[in-house]
Amino acid sequence: MQQNERLTEREADVLRLLARGRTYAQAAAELGMSAHTIGTHVKNAYRKLDVHSAPAAVLQAVRLGLIL
Repeated sequence: MQQNERLTEREADVLRLLARGRTYAQAAAELGMSAHTIGTHVKNAYRKLDVHSAPAAVLQAVRLGLIL
């Protein structure tokens, strides 16, 4: 993860929900946004965490202590 690029609160929220097994549609419903917006948050998290999949993003965020 680049030093000057931290996950936003919303990106972390999305990753937490994915870590709990939610689909993009379920996460969108819980957070009151579209599945497309969830996808955008996930893509931004991928870039910041230097990963290429949702499971890898969740794992890296946990490893870095960004989500529990």
